[in-house]
This record gives sequence, C-alpha cells and structure tokens, in this order.
Amino acid sequence: MSIKISYKNSASKKPLNNLVLFTDEKFDIKPLKKHISSSEFFYINDLLKTSDLKKDLFVFELSSKKKIVLVSVKKKNKSYDIENLGAKLYGRINYGKNTEYNINLDTIIGKDQNFIGHFLHGLKLKSYEFNKYKSKKTTRIISINVIGNKNKLSTQNQLRFKALEEGTFYARDLVSEPGNILHPDEYAKRINSLKKLGLKITTYDEKKLKNLGMNSLLGVGQGSIRGSYLVTMEWQGLKNSSKPLAFIGKGVCFDTGGISLKPAKFMEDMTYDMAGSAVVVGLMKNLALRKAKINAVGVVGLVENMPGGNAQRPGDIVKSYSGKTIEILNTDAEGRLVLADALTFTEQKFKPKFMVDLATLTGAIIVSLGSEYAGLFSNDDNLSKQLIDAGRQVEEKLWRMPLHKNYDKLINSKNADMQNINYVGGAGSTTAAQFLQRFILKKTPWAHLDIAGMAFSKYGGALNSGGATGFGVRLLNKLIEENYE
Repeated sequence: MSIKISYKNSASKKPLNNLVLFTDEKFDIKPLKKHISSSEFFYINDLLKTSDLKKDLFVFELSSKKKIVLVSVKKKNKSYDIENLGAKLYGRINYGKNTEYNINLDTIIGKDQNFIGHFLHGLKLKSYEFNKYKSKKTTRIISINVIGNKNKLSTQNQLRFKALEEGTFYARDLVSEPGNILHPDEYAKRINSLKKLGLKITTYDEKKLKNLGMNSLLGVGQGSIRGSYLVTMEWQGLKNSSKPLAFIGKGVCFDTGGISLKPAKFMEDMTYDMAGSAVVVGLMKNLALRKAKINAVGVVGLVENMPGGNAQRPGDIVKSYSGKTIEILNTDAEGRLVLADALTFTEQKFKPKFMVDLATLTGAIIVSLGSEYAGLFSNDDNLSKQLIDAGRQVEEKLWRMPLHKNYDKLINSKNADMQNINYVGGAGSTTAAQFLQRFILKKTPWAHLDIAGMAFSKYGGALNSGGATGFGVRLLNKLIEENYE
C-alpha cells in the first residue's frame, strides 16, 4: 500500500468524489455550504443532529462512489493532535480498492500554517507497513489531492516533513529486518550507502577497533562469525567549525544473551535490540535530506551477541577504550559494553556540544514505565529539559530517572574498576545508566534514553500500526529545530 499526495490550486470543475472537509469541534457545517451541494448539506446536517459530536471525525457515505469526511478541529489543537487526526483518517479510509480523496484546504480552521503538513504527516506515519518478505504484497494506492488556495504548505516545509518521514521510515525498516539479513556486516554497508546524501561515513572494522583498544565493544561480538563495527556519520550543515551535536546508538543486531543465554520464548524480538542505532541512522538521514543548518555526528556500535567457542564468558575482564577495566558478570548486559567505548570515543574525537545515546538497554525500564515513556538519565538539567519539551511536542514522551552516587557504588568490582551489572538487585535501569556515565570523561553534557519499551509495539499506537515505531527520530529532530538551528 502506498500514499500518493498531489497539491492543486483549485478543485476541478467536475464534482469531486470523497471529500475531506474540516469543521469546528461542534461540527457546525454552515461554513461548508459553498463546498458541497444543498442536498448533501441538508442530509449531513440532519444526521449530525442525532450523532455523538464528541467524535473527531465522521464519514458520510452519500453513494457507492462518494464519501464526505468531516474532521473536527479543536481550538487548542497541538501539532501531535493534528497528526493524530490524520492517522485516524487513515484508519477510516484504509480499505477497499484503490481510492482517491480530496482534502479541501479552504475549510481548515485556525492559524497553524503547517496544519496540513502535520495532518498528512500523521496519516503517512500510520500507513507504514513492512511487507518486504511477503510473497503477496499489497499494491493498493491511496491518492490524496490537496486542493484550495488557503492554508498552503510551503515547498520548504513540504520537504522538511518528507525528510522526517523518510528518516522515521528508514529507522523502522532497519528495526524490522530479521537478524539473518541485517547482521553487522550488512548494516555497515547500508549506512555506508548514505554517503550519497552528503554524509561523511567512516567505518571502523575489527582490526581498527582492536588497534584503538575498543575491547569492551569487541568482547560482545567475539562469539559471532559476523564482524563488529563502529560507524560514524558526520553532517556538516554549517561552514564554521562549531562543535557538533552527537548522537550515539546501540546496534546489537541480534542478542541471544551470549553465554548468559536468554530464554527461548520471545527471543525472536531481539532483532530490535539495534533500535537505538536505527534511530541515530534515521535521524542523520533526515538531517541530510533537509539540509539541516547544524553540525552533527551519529555514532553506532554494530555487533551480534552470540554464544560460541570464542564467546565472552562471565568472569572475563576487559579493558575499555577509556582505559577503565570491566568485569563481565553477565554477558546479556552487553549493550552498555558497546556504548561505553562509543561514548568515550565520541567525546574524545568530536568534542561535541552534548551527547545523547539511545538504546533498548534494560527490561527494567519497561517494568518502571511500560510503553508510555522512555527513560531519561542525564548529567545536565538544561539538556534534560530540552529533551522532555521536545518529546512533549511530538508525543514521544520521556520521564527523567535518577542518577546518584549511592547507585553508582553498586557496580564497583573487587577484581576490576567496575562490573557490568548490579548483583545486589533492583534499580536495573539506573545502575546501567551509572555504568554509562563512568565513560563520560570530560563532563560533556550527556543524556541516555532507554527506549526498550518504546522501540517496538505489538499492537500499534496513535501513529503506527504495530511493529517498529521509529521512536526518537522525531523527538531528536524537534530538539534540534527548537534549540540548535
């Protein structure tokens, strides 16, 4: 299924089928008289008198060939409210054969210049499907004609929405790929293909990583026949040499748990243990497509955590890129080992303005926050506020969780500088974040987003129909737009 959108200045002289019109929250349709026939007006008006007007939209089937959709626009609609309206429209038109709908811009209520952009953005996000490996694919097309002379979306903003959608869809595509297809070798190749967008891509293979001393990252992948990689993506959107914004992602392409093997039930879900990295890659693609006026760098660690004759063992001690030593008590606490080297490397090489890392890091965060909020841990109040505010605007919500020295001491080791889990029990997400914080060596503003509960949805949400969500791409894009461009 695909969505095709075209913009037209005015409606055709021929009567239009399948109209989408906007009303106020009371469904007052008097202003719509000039857009529909008298008989249609009176028919709809009569039906509305006996309808539940608390709904967001109504679909009136006037004939087998014509529908009129009324969408209620509230006075204080936020951008995500408008996006949700677009998603709801998709839910009502996503059936039947190829269909064509005409959205009348002239009926939009309010002063939001980007109303139609947000509306269509929500519709398209909801329409996403991953059917790449189905032998029978859906070929249905929904054509959307945007007509009218008022409330037009500028060409520039059309491109910005398109770039954001492509970045989000790319992240969803990566997360949706099975582990036998998107292993670290293939993943590194796909990232490298983004060079054509103007990104500077540098790939560090196992030989280079060993020379750099990234033994924490390498240890995770040493049981796999696949390679391990660190890949950097640089976007130079400013001519000056200002400090870049840095985004770091956990890219465990499949996580068996290693020697500390996971239970078999639901292990198939571990294909999405690289969702943090997918968000970073999707964000960098979005920034390049829209020619963002910032300097940014994305860094992802790509590994596969497998049991095997050469796999890392519980009790092993490794020396990280930072020089700090880590005692491995549980090989299933592997994401933090990947991020540890990636964080120190990013801080030292790029000297960024701030660092934000994303990872499906702990099951404990799902126990704490479910699938409503991602966990936010940070050493900087200002960065935390900016992230939370950005999340609110796009309905990708964050909840700040504590960092404290009393949690930090729980990962001290008798045999090394630290151990990779807290054996005392409890505070699993916080002690994981405390572990990561130890690899921020120069007090760079830093935030860790634990997205384990948000990266994948079994049943779908407001802007997705189930599966990979792409959570984080829109949030970080909003962070940049609002604070750094």
